[in-house]
Amino acid sequence: MQEQRAVGTESKCEGALDRLAGKYMTFKLGDENYALPILTVREIIGLMEVTRVPRTAEYVRGVINLRGRVIPVVDLRVKFGMPAVEATDQTVIIVVQYAHASGDLTIGLLVDQVVEVLDIAVAQIEPPPKFGVVDIDTNFLLGVGKAGDRVTFLLDTQEVLSFSESENIRLLSDAGA
Repeated sequence: MQEQRAVGTESKCEGALDRLAGKYMTFKLGDENYALPILTVREIIGLMEVTRVPRTAEYVRGVINLRGRVIPVVDLRVKFGMPAVEATDQTVIIVVQYAHASGDLTIGLLVDQVVEVLDIAVAQIEPPPKFGVVDIDTNFLLGVGKAGDRVTFLLDTQEVLSFSESENIRLLSDAGA
């Protein structure tokens, strides 16, 4: 009986991984590789002046004026607990569409460097690691992609920010509209 449950769980997991196969925009934060589903990426822009908004979370870099729209910018390094670094000529903002309860939200994600668009097959994807510790939140990981000797964390755009974090960022965007 227990074997049947294990097999059922495995095939359920495989079905979830099947849906993850596809094209991803890959980028770097430090030496680590990350990727976003290409369909969530609206555009990539060079680093521009970001206006800091007082009393916001440390990972909220500020807002930019992108063709007349105020777009909040999240520093993914800081959001993921990495040390902030000075921008380089490779630093970019990936503009993504975020589905929020009150409607779509456009957010800029500050990253160290965009690498490439990869087509990741289901055979190259593993489920997110389980650390066995309740405090570690890996809900923002769709899975782990393997390409050659590289490991790439596949991010769930919807889970990178919690609901309350996205609500605060939505309010920033609305304030500038």
